[in-house]
Amino acid sequence: MATGTATEGATPKNTNRLGLTLTDYKGLSSTLCAGCGHDAITSRITRALYEFDIDPYRIVKLSGIGCSSKTPAYFSSKSAGFNAVHGRMPSIATGVVLANKNLIAIGVSGDGDTASIGIGQFVHMVRRNVPTVYIIENNGVYGLTKGQFSATADVGSTQKSGTANNIQPIDCCTLAIELGCGYVARSFAGDPRQLIPLLKGALAHRGTAVIDVISPCVTFNNHDGSTKSYKYGKEHDVLLHEVGFIPHYEPLPEVDYEPGTTKAVELPDGSHLIFKKLGLDYDPTDKLKAVETIKKADKEGQLLTGLIYVEPSKPDLITLLNMTDEPLATISQDKVVPPQSVLNEIMQGLM
Repeated sequence: MATGTATEGATPKNTNRLGLTLTDYKGLSSTLCAGCGHDAITSRITRALYEFDIDPYRIVKLSGIGCSSKTPAYFSSKSAGFNAVHGRMPSIATGVVLANKNLIAIGVSGDGDTASIGIGQFVHMVRRNVPTVYIIENNGVYGLTKGQFSATADVGSTQKSGTANNIQPIDCCTLAIELGCGYVARSFAGDPRQLIPLLKGALAHRGTAVIDVISPCVTFNNHDGSTKSYKYGKEHDVLLHEVGFIPHYEPLPEVDYEPGTTKAVELPDGSHLIFKKLGLDYDPTDKLKAVETIKKADKEGQLLTGLIYVEPSKPDLITLLNMTDEPLATISQDKVVPPQSVLNEIMQGLM
């Protein structure tokens, strides 16, 4: 007669392949404003890490300064983290992955931290293809300094006072594509069904993966007239496709390649992104088409979301530098410090 005892060695219910629960991927309780889009993004990151079976001890969480930079404290409490100075998170991320290429770097930034004070760092991180998941929590305002327009605020968008922005914005996705980024996506904090597979794809990608997430600021930028509000996002969201994610350890289902239906893109670790077209004849591997589509959507006042561009074969910085198989952080000092005879030879060569 059968009993209720679980089979020996079986994975307990409500755990992932590592035997961890969703709670194991959570962090501190948020101190952000109630309803902040950043907290919704935190929830999606937590879910993506859990479902993709990422070892929390392999994760390093990075941020700069701003409301967005508090996010790493709210997920994966078992992981190491570093809160950099304003706009300088990419430098820290570069150092981290060069020191230990086995770590999974997740950087959370904001529209000010990325598109204003940190734009120079962002540019060089992308062009070097530093293997980092770079999440931009984009609300179009400087929340910590009381709601001034940020560099991503759209022309015509208004503040709560009614003041309209008349300065051209920086589109982080267009910039990333033009700099050669191999994984560029845009999503909306209010759409968990789309954001979670995009995050999983970014985690599987080898190189810089930029995800620009429209994240409404409920205190300063969630009113009529804002193009970064919940209402505007829901009314103007145009999905390029439905995105599914198949991890490398699951069999790939049969995919229909008929025009206008479904397409699969293999990522470096063997995982697959599955794209189901929604009436748009869109190929996320076409770089020129990606930029044209963003500009057309911007002209028509649309919030274009989905995986905008992907190039899985692009070599990352670790590959380009021909790094050692063993991470630098674990190599013994006697192997990395040259003897005096070698130093003398180098000095002689400089004379």
